[in-house]
Parts: sequence; structure tokens; C-alpha cells
Amino acid sequence: MLKEFKEFIMRGNVLDLAVGVIIGGAFTALVTSLTNNLINPIIGVFTGTSGLTKLSFSVLGAKFTYGAFLNDVINFLIVAFVVFILVRSINRLFPKKEAAPAGPTKEEELLTEIRDLLAKK
Repeated sequence: MLKEFKEFIMRGNVLDLAVGVIIGGAFTALVTSLTNNLINPIIGVFTGTSGLTKLSFSVLGAKFTYGAFLNDVINFLIVAFVVFILVRSINRLFPKKEAAPAGPTKEEELLTEIRDLLAKK
């Protein structure tokens, strides 16, 4: 069982996935820092608060921190945009291969007809 686990871990896909998760976590931390330390203060200038996370309202004693939600939406949009740019760039570098035709090509059909005619003679 240990040998099978080692083979599973050493496959390229698993290692690539692990690297992707680690880089994704680091990138998310970077985007969160960007939002908290640069974007929030800029927005705070216009809203009169020190950042988005302080924006909230209360209804019947329940506090709704919509600023924290807006902060998370900004983080998501930044990450989604960067992923979009990466996927778009990779797709341009490595164009998709065209799918093989479902049936035989015209050349194959003609060759089949010639073969059949020769077989009849």
C-alpha cells in the first residue's frame, strides 16, 4: 500500500496540483493584502471610513457587515481576472487541436471505392 501511495504522489498531475494549490494560496494572500492595504484606504477616502470592513448596519440587534462582503467580492474579482488573463494567454500559446472528423475523409472513401473496384476485376 505504501508503494502504491508513493506512485500516486509521484505522478506529475498530483505534483502539479500541489504546486498550484500552494501558489494559489500565496497569490490569494497577496490579493488580500492588496485589497486591505491599498484598495480599502482609497475607498475609505470616499466613504469616510478607514476601510470597507467597518461598513455595517444593524437590524433588531443583528449586525450586518456588508463592508466585509464587499471586500471579499473585490478579492474574488481580482483573482478571477488574473486567472482569466492566465487562461487566455495559455490558450493563445497552445491553440486547441482540431478534432478528427467523425467519418472517413473523402480521400479514404475514394480509396475504398478504388479498392472495391479492383477487387471485383
